Amino acid sequence: MSSTTALIVTGRKHARRPAGYRRSIGVLGDIALGALMVVALFPILWFTYTSFRHESDIISNPTSFIPAGFTMENFVATWNDTGFPKLLWNSLITSGLTVIVSLTFATFAAYALSRAKFRGRGVVQITYLAVRIVPGTLLMFPLYMLIQQAGILDTHVALAITYTTFTLPAAVWFMKGFFDAIPPDLENAARVDGCTRLGAMFRIVLPLVRPGLAASGILIAIEAWNDILFALLLTSSDTSRTWPVGLRLLIGEFQLPWGQLAAATVLSILPVVIAFAIAGRAMISGLTAGGLKD
Repeated sequence: MSSTTALIVTGRKHARRPAGYRRSIGVLGDIALGALMVVALFPILWFTYTSFRHESDIISNPTSFIPAGFTMENFVATWNDTGFPKLLWNSLITSGLTVIVSLTFATFAAYALSRAKFRGRGVVQITYLAVRIVPGTLLMFPLYMLIQQAGILDTHVALAITYTTFTLPAAVWFMKGFFDAIPPDLENAARVDGCTRLGAMFRIVLPLVRPGLAASGILIAIEAWNDILFALLLTSSDTSRTWPVGLRLLIGEFQLPWGQLAAATVLSILPVVIAFAIAGRAMISGLTAGGLKD
């Protein structure tokens, strides 16, 4: 047997081995993925479990997996005694306004950056990115002074404008990827048929980037929904306080109502879960489509 033939035979033997190797790697990957899911879901499952326990049981046996009993009193007390429904409503209004403002401006800005060819376009994009990476704490004082001088402190509008300052740059970058994936020839054909630039945008382009609009809207809403820094700074009453501030105010000076805190957290994440259940498929398709370009 020649050396060449020996090398070919040896190579074939080694080529047959990876089947079992890949199977083992797949099993290990599944185990690792399962472990990561347990680590990620355990806090959610734990505070959900805690929300149904008696306060005395939580204090006496905080890490017990066998509760003394289950109760709904934490949810009833949170809903009736803390004004939490109003706080959730304020969060819904604020998040909705933020989505409308940010998504509207981001759509027009991203479309312009995607289609218009002008000097300094790269500088504009880098500026958006630079604004995005500025820490929010650096913007607290100037934003507070501006909103105070405008006379809109402790309002939903103030929070929506504030949230727009750090959701808009990310939305512009996100939407620009979707517009870049749409061939300009489609708009040019519509313009030949008599459409204006805006007409082609609304009739041709926007229907094609609906997954991107849904994904961007959900990401904006989640960021506005979870903020506590600016909500704590710019609100002083239940007129515009959001749920993170209300959750913070549940903490007393000498004790922590663990049951109510857990119940309030469960009530707070329910709208997010419902939103993902409704628009999750559109968001996933939007996230995957935004990275593709023909």
